[in-house]
Amino acid sequence: MIAEILLVLAGHPSSLFPKNHTVHPSFSPLLHPGEQQCIESLGQIAFRYRTVKNTCAQLQLSSTRYVSAVCAAINHILKDEYEALVISTEERILRRDADLVASGSFVPLSSIRATFAEWDAPLAALVSLVEDLEARKGVQPGPLIDLLLERAKTGVHRIANIFTQLSHAVERVWRVQLIAFVVHGSISTAEPLVSDSYTFLDGSLPSCITPQARDSILYVGRAISTVRAAKWQKRLPTDLAIEHAKALEDVMPDDQPNFDRVISHIRTNVSEWLWMNVLTSQAVEEAVDSFANYFLLRNGEFSLALIREIERLKISRLTVRSGATSMIREQDLNLALLRASLGTTAQQDPALSHLRFLLPTGPLRPLLPSLGGGVLANSLSRSIGKQLDSSLFTSTFLGTPLILTYTVTWPLDLFVHPAELSSYSVLFSYLSALRKTHNSIHTCWSSLSNTQRARRRWTGLGEGGTAGDLEARKELLRCGWGVVRDMSWFLDTIMGYVMIDVVDVEYRRLKKQLRSHGGLEEEHTRKSGSISTEPSSTGVPNLSSTYSRNSIAASRSAASHLGGTTSSLRLDFTTLRQMHATYLDRLLTGCLLTNPEVTVTLASTFEVCERFVAQVERWGGDILPALLFEGSLKGDEEEVGVLVTGRRAVVVEINEIFHDLLINFYEQLSSATFQRPLASSSVDASKSMALGGHTTFNMSRIPMNSTSKARMGDKADIVDVRRHVERLMLRLDFNGGFSKFSWGRKDNILGDL
Repeated sequence: MIAEILLVLAGHPSSLFPKNHTVHPSFSPLLHPGEQQCIESLGQIAFRYRTVKNTCAQLQLSSTRYVSAVCAAINHILKDEYEALVISTEERILRRDADLVASGSFVPLSSIRATFAEWDAPLAALVSLVEDLEARKGVQPGPLIDLLLERAKTGVHRIANIFTQLSHAVERVWRVQLIAFVVHGSISTAEPLVSDSYTFLDGSLPSCITPQARDSILYVGRAISTVRAAKWQKRLPTDLAIEHAKALEDVMPDDQPNFDRVISHIRTNVSEWLWMNVLTSQAVEEAVDSFANYFLLRNGEFSLALIREIERLKISRLTVRSGATSMIREQDLNLALLRASLGTTAQQDPALSHLRFLLPTGPLRPLLPSLGGGVLANSLSRSIGKQLDSSLFTSTFLGTPLILTYTVTWPLDLFVHPAELSSYSVLFSYLSALRKTHNSIHTCWSSLSNTQRARRRWTGLGEGGTAGDLEARKELLRCGWGVVRDMSWFLDTIMGYVMIDVVDVEYRRLKKQLRSHGGLEEEHTRKSGSISTEPSSTGVPNLSSTYSRNSIAASRSAASHLGGTTSSLRLDFTTLRQMHATYLDRLLTGCLLTNPEVTVTLASTFEVCERFVAQVERWGGDILPALLFEGSLKGDEEEVGVLVTGRRAVVVEINEIFHDLLINFYEQLSSATFQRPLASSSVDASKSMALGGHTTFNMSRIPMNSTSKARMGDKADIVDVRRHVERLMLRLDFNGGFSKFSWGRKDNILGDL
């Protein structure tokens, strides 16, 4: 009987258990109830063991490599622990071990049952696992690792230990593919972790991988793979790749702190190598110049030409009869980019080919500016106090969202990510709206001046009309000139502030930092190795340089060799991202785009200005109606002409709304500048300061820790962003008009004009 039970425990069939673990009915009368219970308990252990073994054999033939790894690990655990226990138990019985064999001749079933009792729970857990795996066809590594780690969270030590071993078995297989991607840049053809577009496939990552580690894995793998595919002259050093592979082999993904530390270390090394060999300081400076010229409108002649070209496109579509040709499509806008570059410095700029306009809502028919005053007032009252809407300025050109984007190619995509592009697009929408409105007001001023000169040829020094109409026409003209004068002054002030005090200052500050660090890197290159920039046969610069295992370490201490401190002069890839993120953050803050209330007020002000310009265009380019128009002069029962009265009401309404917006704007700036600065953390170099991340307005100095301050160079170069806004307030209130609130009195609306 004992020999038969041991054979059953080892996985062999027996007539003692014809089905499952129930004793054969023929043996039941011969057994004591206690003995039968012990035998059936042992039979249940044996049945679970056979179930696990048979299911694993089937899964290894038809499942993924990760499930096969689980099955192999289960078989290994059962062989080393369970099967070894069966053999050792048989050996102890044959040796007549006193702890197992009573009186040297009798083996109690209860002793065998107690020996194998430790496998009751583990085998039950393994049966549940293999049945679950059998039900899940083609389970991915991420969910599988999560499942094993979740089941390892138990109070039974043996079960926790077994499932931890199973999880590590799957993680080792997963880690092989990770090393192939991160170290060598290769993607497996069978069961890959990432797609050809370098995005993780569904289920390829366990939940224990943090978002930072995910981004770093994709970043490093894509960089190595792209360098390999581009057949770059310079490759990641072999000794550095071996070091990275060993570091990954010594850590498991479920060990989050150490795994994140290793991945971060690999990213830093690869980033510094890329900065020294692939993405040079010259390429970064050219990218910064391109973004500044086209997104920040530093190329003034091109930006003005683009505004005029889009306006010409709108007019051409409005004059066409309804049909397909009256629609504005993305290709029409992209063609407008090329036409606008003709005759400008952008005509020969290769960066222009990377610019694209996007219409998120699809093709559209052009719209004329709205002339309704009630709609504007209602939308203004609803918008004040709300969170900044990124589409406030994107609809300025066409009345529907229009986004300028940039096609980022290798190796620039290592430096510019979608978050940075989003910030640049928001800045372009804002600056182009300001520039367009500013240009429209100047055009309106010219139109009013030309029509007044033409009228004075016939009316002399007056405005014409009868004695009763003369004063009303004079007052209307003065009111109109006052409105366009105030609008022009305000837009001139904002334009000068944004383009000179913010964009130009921050641009030159970033360029100074890049050049100072770039000079350091060039000096270090001459000291540590030679670089040849001669073009190779593939057209890619030949960046062959003497690179050793200690090159990255040498770059970290190059500043000390050049008479400076390492922390203050070294420019690695992380510092470069830090500088660019700070640059964008200061631009957004300086342009007042991080304060929802101020931004909404600015958008409403631009809308009022556009409404006034559209109204003047509708009146034929003049505030006063022509003397020969019906209703321009008073009738028998009228004190003033109907047209004069109607136009005066419109101009006064626009004037009131505009001045109310100016007062709100100044008050909002004052409260935002002099309130207690809000606490915020230092800028993260790995994440660009996209507009969506700002929910509060802080005019205080951009906070930085000591390391960041050192990396950014001389402290004297760190300009307080709050000073930018204080200069704007000084310009606005130069004559004390806002601080005295003289514009806020309704009786001075016409008197001040």
